Amino acid sequence: MSFRNFQVPYTIDDRYTKRVAYFSMEYAVQQPLKIYSGGLGFLAGSHMRSAYELRQNLIGIGILWKYGYYDQARNQDQTLQVTWMEKLYSFLEDTGIKFQILIHDAPVWVKAYYLNPATFNTAPMFLLSTDLPENDYVSQTICHRLYDANVATKVAQFILLGVGGAKLVDELGFKPDVYHLNEAHGLSAAFYLLNKFKNIETLRKHLVFTTHTPEEAGNEKHDLYLCHKMSYFCGLSIDEVRKITGIYDDQFNHSLVALRFARIANGVSKLHGEVSRAMWSKYDNICPIISITNAQNWRFWADKQLYRAMEEGNDVVFDDRKKYLKKRAFDIVADQTGKLLDPDVLTIVWARRFAGYKRADFLVQDKERFERMMSNNIHPVQIVWAGKPYPLDYAAISTFNSLVQLSKNYKNVAVLIGYELALSKRLKQGADIWLNNPRVPREASGTSGMTAAMNGAVNFSTDDGWIPEFIDQGHNGFVVPKADYQNMHVLEQDKYDLDTMYDMLEKEIIPMYYESKDTWRQIMKNGMRDVRFQFDSNRMASEYYELMYKS
Repeated sequence: MSFRNFQVPYTIDDRYTKRVAYFSMEYAVQQPLKIYSGGLGFLAGSHMRSAYELRQNLIGIGILWKYGYYDQARNQDQTLQVTWMEKLYSFLEDTGIKFQILIHDAPVWVKAYYLNPATFNTAPMFLLSTDLPENDYVSQTICHRLYDANVATKVAQFILLGVGGAKLVDELGFKPDVYHLNEAHGLSAAFYLLNKFKNIETLRKHLVFTTHTPEEAGNEKHDLYLCHKMSYFCGLSIDEVRKITGIYDDQFNHSLVALRFARIANGVSKLHGEVSRAMWSKYDNICPIISITNAQNWRFWADKQLYRAMEEGNDVVFDDRKKYLKKRAFDIVADQTGKLLDPDVLTIVWARRFAGYKRADFLVQDKERFERMMSNNIHPVQIVWAGKPYPLDYAAISTFNSLVQLSKNYKNVAVLIGYELALSKRLKQGADIWLNNPRVPREASGTSGMTAAMNGAVNFSTDDGWIPEFIDQGHNGFVVPKADYQNMHVLEQDKYDLDTMYDMLEKEIIPMYYESKDTWRQIMKNGMRDVRFQFDSNRMASEYYELMYKS
């Protein structure tokens, strides 16, 4: 097929005719395509699936990461080993489109690959690569590792996604009405478009921005002079950049400039919208920030047999299905760790990206209560941890390794590697409790609990991200009641959360699982019902058209 004058290859729904180019650094659409690290990718992947289901006029722009994020392996003593393996994808189509962009004032060749909607049931996606023989070795490495630790390489990746993506859209002849930046990684597209549109007001009409970061320090900043030297600003002088961005110090804040260039922006939960508006309110010329709560694709994630049993009111089949799902997940645990977990035992799962504020090892910090819980023979408990630390986040890797060492002392504790889409789905199916304990209010959304609920896992969480919009205490999940966190030292906050979590586990949650099976089952079902429509990404993808893409 020809990729010139590209049209989305299916009939567009009349509600979604506006042409949208969606830029994201990572996408998690299917296990074989390893171009994601965590929640941002899971969110973007579900968005692409829903855009396809709803027949929206949208294309995804990303990068074809040669080595992915990294492959999580083990050292001889079971601790974490970071490995890099070349990925080969026979299902991607070569578009035949090659063009040059400037990076560091030198031309770099870019090639575009196509993910056909029929392959994984997604919107059409185009993935960019610089790993070409026409480029020198340094230029080839731009697309090697997602979130490369080298600052110059990372800026080059931002240019590849933004400038390269915007130029690809022109090469395709797609002519978007809207350029949607999912996080600020692709902001360099705005400078390319400034050259094209000639003025900032025209740019603003076409640009929208989604922010996922609930604290200012977490937003990407780079040296302004480095960005200029690397051709990030598409030919603008430093003075011109300062004038149009309002950045007068030497740190180029990508999110801040995105908020100044976009027509409208959104946070990814109601709480995150509030946090974002407060966080950026001290800056001038910020666009309006609304909320569109993240969601996940029900058709991809949910266990349909569990839902069918629920809808038919057949509790025997419902219980039997959940037990089967647990057994199947425990086969993976056994294969990786040699631990034989029991499907009749309450199973707590903590699984997501390892980052400090997510507090992976939180339960372990009260050694006495942890030991008491894990050695209780009347109300036994099993715990599974999984997740990927950033490969150079040595504190997070240390936490992972400490949990591995701890697990060696317990038959009922396991730590898994390879936490990607397939394992994520299995662990959510195998969980009775999906544990989520970020330090409030640092989790923008935290969507893993949505897909857990779609598989009959009960959420137990601190009150952050999407959770305030979902959990009805004791009805469809359990939540740690908010304290006056703003007036607490971080150690006080941690102590309050930990003590409250153990109180709830010991006095309410664990006894209920064993002594009130009917109540527990009803909580599972309530969670499955409540998550299905409100937190299905079809709702989210529709809201983007209704609230963000309309002019």
